[in-house]
Amino acid sequence: MSHLTGAADQPSPFAFERLRRYPDVEADNLFAVDASDRLILDEAADAVAAAAPGEVVVIEDRYGALTLGAAHLGGARDIRVHQDVLSGELALARNAADAGLAGAYRSVGLTEELLSGARVVLLQLPRSLSALDEIAGAIARWAAADVTVFAGGRIKHMAPAMNGVLARHFTRLDVTPARQKSRVLVATGPIRPPSAGTTPDWPHTQRHEDLAITVCAHGAAFAGTTVDIGTRYLLEFLGRMKPGARTAIDLGCGTGVLAAGLALRRPDLTVIASDQSAAAVASAGATMVANSVADRVSVIRDDALASRPDASAELILLNPPFHIGSSVHAGIALKLFDDAARVLAPGGELWTVWNTHLGYRPALTRIVGPTCQVGRNSKFTVTVSTRS
Repeated sequence: MSHLTGAADQPSPFAFERLRRYPDVEADNLFAVDASDRLILDEAADAVAAAAPGEVVVIEDRYGALTLGAAHLGGARDIRVHQDVLSGELALARNAADAGLAGAYRSVGLTEELLSGARVVLLQLPRSLSALDEIAGAIARWAAADVTVFAGGRIKHMAPAMNGVLARHFTRLDVTPARQKSRVLVATGPIRPPSAGTTPDWPHTQRHEDLAITVCAHGAAFAGTTVDIGTRYLLEFLGRMKPGARTAIDLGCGTGVLAAGLALRRPDLTVIASDQSAAAVASAGATMVANSVADRVSVIRDDALASRPDASAELILLNPPFHIGSSVHAGIALKLFDDAARVLAPGGELWTVWNTHLGYRPALTRIVGPTCQVGRNSKFTVTVSTRS
């Protein structure tokens, strides 16, 4: 087996060490590339080198290591790439421009366009089994019959159940030896679903009669078709949020439960549901249709609120994540607070639910404005911050 990383001695602006996470959160303990990226590229080296233009697909590349490694080190061209998270997509674009490889790839949704004719798939394993199931099913449905999938990750984030998920969609699964605490699963022999071309497997749907809300979810959407307990708690306060407001934003909307609940409870409101996850946006769009509020809720994919003008919002709802990938880190919440502060008009309100132990109130006060606790239970705190 050849090793792609050996080609790095050639003069080139590309180097793993040059890759950045920006515009995602950057910190000393957060990295744009790790050993699993290198191992996937090494295991796939011969397959990538033998592939014709357009036959290599990369899925869930975090910041461009797989895509740019396949392009520079393996000579792949017309690479089709799907990244669920928009900040990763933007980081790849910046890193590709820096390396002079902007024309080597194109970004595509998780669709037939991404996978038709694919013979080599490089995949950073998602932590969610549901996300892996949807991805593996899509590959098996649309890729070439002789496709080989190189799916890798850090061993601490891999689970034996991943083997079972891949085995439902492929006839053969080989497991590589571990290296630098990483491993690659190699899947071949796609099992074509009997429903190919008919009823799609995703999104899944669940009716929550206690909330009078139907939730739709794709595999990578946080909490799936359930309603996480923080969101459930914030739903109790919908009637108290910014009386008289005509517009609202559900920031980091996930499957769109808060946006749908707000639109159902307050029909005078026009709502924007925003998330950087492609799976969340697709899920939220389906949720709005399922609850007959699609005419009053616009669902957009955005990096925080980058596309929204300053001082333009009356009301923002937020249930911030406290993980960046697999790392517990406050940076993503602070980024969302910053953007909410910028987009809120004077007197506008940010309603936030957060795990009480995270202690976000001082940060909310500093970044947004005066912050009052309006609710607290055994696990969560709800605050309202008023833009000064």
